[in-house]
Amino acid sequence: MSTNKNLISKRKKEHIDLCLTDEVSFKNKTNGFDNYDFIHCATTEVDLNEIDFRTEFLKKNISFPFLISCMTGGTEEAENINLRLATVASELNIPIGVGSQRHSLDDEKYNRTYKVIRENAKSVPILGNIGAAQIVQLKDYSIVQRLVDLVEADAMVIHLNPLQELLQKEGEPYFKGLLSSIYNLKQKLNVPIIIKEVGAGISIDSAKNLLDIGVAGIDVAGAGGTSWASVEILRNNEKKNNQFWDWGLPTSYCIKNIKSLKENYHFTLIGSGGINNAFNNAKAFALGADLTASARIILQTLINAGSTGVIKLITDWFEILKKIMFLTGSNNLNELRDNKIIKKEDLY
Repeated sequence: MSTNKNLISKRKKEHIDLCLTDEVSFKNKTNGFDNYDFIHCATTEVDLNEIDFRTEFLKKNISFPFLISCMTGGTEEAENINLRLATVASELNIPIGVGSQRHSLDDEKYNRTYKVIRENAKSVPILGNIGAAQIVQLKDYSIVQRLVDLVEADAMVIHLNPLQELLQKEGEPYFKGLLSSIYNLKQKLNVPIIIKEVGAGISIDSAKNLLDIGVAGIDVAGAGGTSWASVEILRNNEKKNNQFWDWGLPTSYCIKNIKSLKENYHFTLIGSGGINNAFNNAKAFALGADLTASARIILQTLINAGSTGVIKLITDWFEILKKIMFLTGSNNLNELRDNKIIKKEDLY
């Protein structure tokens, strides 16, 4: 908590600038979706006009099971970005996450960068966001409820970023007592807790530990999209850590394995991490995701093509998903999740 406030704001701006490039992608590791293919159904009877993506998330009706993932806040540039993303979320009636609210723990200067989201997306689910490294340091959990209230959040995301904290020059790689801290926080909040990684993935064992303490959702945020190790390596020009650039579990692996926990736990499984095209989006659902989410491609599209470009990107993905469902004989997403995808190695 003692980190200089101006340094935090500066770091957030540097993160935005780097994520607008493709330099921060994984080099030799993919999200794993290319290892899978859909099973063609020649006898499909699916009516494209009857496919409906409307569903419920955090007790609110949404039009598409897609989350504009947590991105930014706490810096001047963030207000305009969040305002425009909020208008997209409102128009499409989809959920949106805010960037880390760490800055608001002890400084109200940039609270406006978060508040604009609810002001411009009045009825959609909004996810607050704070880091695990901050949670384990808290003595008073009521401060997190204040962060919830700041954005009128429907859930609170705790992001797990041990790799990033480890490599960040100003990082706080101190996670002792994490699970008990999350459990204790859950007792104090009036909204559910969702756990997300930031690009290194969540294993089935970690997911089980989190579900055992009652979290409501798991966002796998697997390897294959943005490498936050690379963000910190590039930001600080520390090539000595290059061997960690591709660290993490591929998104497809995380979704497929964590889905199996649904036999014993009730939770929302969010697939993110390199969801950069329509087929990745569809394969994430086929492997078991309840919702999908993207961040960097959304940010890049916003900057390059504006809000209308982001709306077109997301709606195009779901139009293509409809066609994939038609070709796999899937009337709805539950049917798509039922053995409609196969590893390519098993085709030959």
